[in-house]
Amino acid sequence: MNIRSLTRGDGVVIGAAVLLFIASFLDLTGGPDCSGPYAKFCEAQDYSSSNAWDALSTLMSMYLAGVIGAAIVVISRALPQPRKVAGLDLGQFGVALTIFAAWTAFWSIIDANSAGAGLIIGLIAALILAAGAVAGPLVPALKPALIGAPKPQAAPYGAGPNPGYGYPGAQQQAGGGYGYPGGQQPQAGQTHGQQVPAEATAGGAAGATPAAGTAPEFAPFWFAVPVARPLYGEDGSPSPIAELAPGTWYLAVEQRGQALIAQTQDGRRGVLQDTTGIQRG
Repeated sequence: MNIRSLTRGDGVVIGAAVLLFIASFLDLTGGPDCSGPYAKFCEAQDYSSSNAWDALSTLMSMYLAGVIGAAIVVISRALPQPRKVAGLDLGQFGVALTIFAAWTAFWSIIDANSAGAGLIIGLIAALILAAGAVAGPLVPALKPALIGAPKPQAAPYGAGPNPGYGYPGAQQQAGGGYGYPGGQQPQAGQTHGQQVPAEATAGGAAGATPAAGTAPEFAPFWFAVPVARPLYGEDGSPSPIAELAPGTWYLAVEQRGQALIAQTQDGRRGVLQDTTGIQRG
């Protein structure tokens, strides 16, 4: 579970769930007016109010339903791949619970003769919770990351004589690593591992620049993403196969239009569709 994939909308959901849980300990009903001539009458009666923990049906259908729904929404959005329960997406199930909690809170306060702080604050928290769960993925202001992404380090594997192989800032062996920043790229017709002839690498300006009218060949490079982004399979599958996390370097091995074919540290390859704001190594 990647906490950095949480958004501002998830922060609204978490805050509303905490407020709803606190409201469950407050009085559900308001006390009577015991001023003036009613003071003696109130002293003879027991007007101790109760909270949601004294009413199991209200507790489960309003307060805990909202808190559990919020937890499901946040967990589902932090998972690298969506999970399903009884054929429904886990996040959709959580959103439905938050809406049910808001619906119950609304009719509970309508039916109450004298609503206490527990019902009033509970209704407000439940409405904010449901709105945050529904609008989080839709409203642009709620989409930015809740926790800012750290800046990628120049050498993630250290800065010694042999830091991480192939990463930006790492010292490569003679000839440079294929496809890594600063490494020599193979010429046309050359297989990986062969030495590049001197005349091919020192051919002057004419040999260093591509011919007029021809697009330059793609050179693999290292990059980092500003926020967590899904990596989809090359077969066009709609489900992501991995999630690229901020603060980690990934290798771009091919470009397809605006998308990049990226390779993770464990060797998996996939399509990064959103390449806006990436940092090149």
